[in-house]
Amino acid sequence: MDKPFIFINSAISADGKLSTKERKQVKISGKLDFERVDELRANSDAVMVGIGTLLADDPSLTVKSPERKAARKAAGKSENPVRIVVDSAAKTPHDADIFKKGEGLRIIAVSNSAPAEKIKSLEEKALVIKTGAHKVDLAELAVKLKEMGIDTLMVEGGGALNWSMLSAGLVDEVYTFVGNLIIGGKTAPTFADGEGFTEAELLGLELLSAEKIEDGILLNWKVKGKRN
Repeated sequence: MDKPFIFINSAISADGKLSTKERKQVKISGKLDFERVDELRANSDAVMVGIGTLLADDPSLTVKSPERKAARKAAGKSENPVRIVVDSAAKTPHDADIFKKGEGLRIIAVSNSAPAEKIKSLEEKALVIKTGAHKVDLAELAVKLKEMGIDTLMVEGGGALNWSMLSAGLVDEVYTFVGNLIIGGKTAPTFADGEGFTEAELLGLELLSAEKIEDGILLNWKVKGKRN
């Protein structure tokens, strides 16, 4: 399949949580990791989140550094990568920060069962891509993004989208910053939620690097595929 190079970047607690049981975002990493993430974003053609993350955190997904924005402009690009929301039912609010902050193309990926009136109103704000019957077909979406010239796609979660991308075999690498705190809670979002793999389906990783950053550790993994 001709798709972009796709990587997930996530900050997780020492016990693998993305946020609290109330889905409240917690500061897991510090300034150095913030700069690393901004650099990754600036070097990507597109950044993707799921609708759960958008509704819980309302991220703008913009490049923050003026220098990195200027470098993108100098290279003939928009200040920000293309911002993509995977939103099967077209629930993205019109006042979301991705629409209010920063220049650049926004894409809302919806399923073919999303309400027509919601799709129509979103088309005033973004490019809407329809794929999949009841849920966005992520593999088909990846192909469409590649056809649009998106060669590098950064996935910023949350747990449901991470799981869906990994279980569809679409992810090439994973960055996890593991912070020095415990969040706990059986209902708190984890790095990969969803249905989970059976023992026969487990996904194998190869450790590319491990680096201490401030009070945490950054792990970079290559996704090798099913272990059995």
